[in-house]
Amino acid sequence: MNDIFACEKLRDPLILLSRILLALLFIIFGWQKLVGFGATEGYFTQLGLPLPFVATIIAVVMEFFVGVAIVLGFFTRPLAILLAFYTLATAIVGHAFWTMTGQAAIESEINFYKNVGIIGGLFLLYVTGPGRFSLDRILKLA
Repeated sequence: MNDIFACEKLRDPLILLSRILLALLFIIFGWQKLVGFGATEGYFTQLGLPLPFVATIIAVVMEFFVGVAIVLGFFTRPLAILLAFYTLATAIVGHAFWTMTGQAAIESEINFYKNVGIIGGLFLLYVTGPGRFSLDRILKLA
């Protein structure tokens, strides 16, 4: 079949771009959590999370370090699945719109479903793999 949309020619560059775009949000907010570790821990305490110090470490690792690994294409498939489940957990804990009313419920619902969309992208990354421009490919992990 003809590749009328140039999908095969653009496959690897678009997978790289997709990895960068998916991870950008995690890297930005993970970095903010890392440099503002105490404030993040305080926020998690305020949310009532158990072991807020440990939760902060998990958030920094998952968002910043796993985000960087996704961009680099390092252990892409397992980390994409792990990040998808982390994203689901944060959606449930951080955007529980079903417990709210008014404008807060609307804003949380939007953010909840944005997380769901990100999960979809991470599942696609798991299925497609890291592409040619990745450490996984260089190190023959994919």
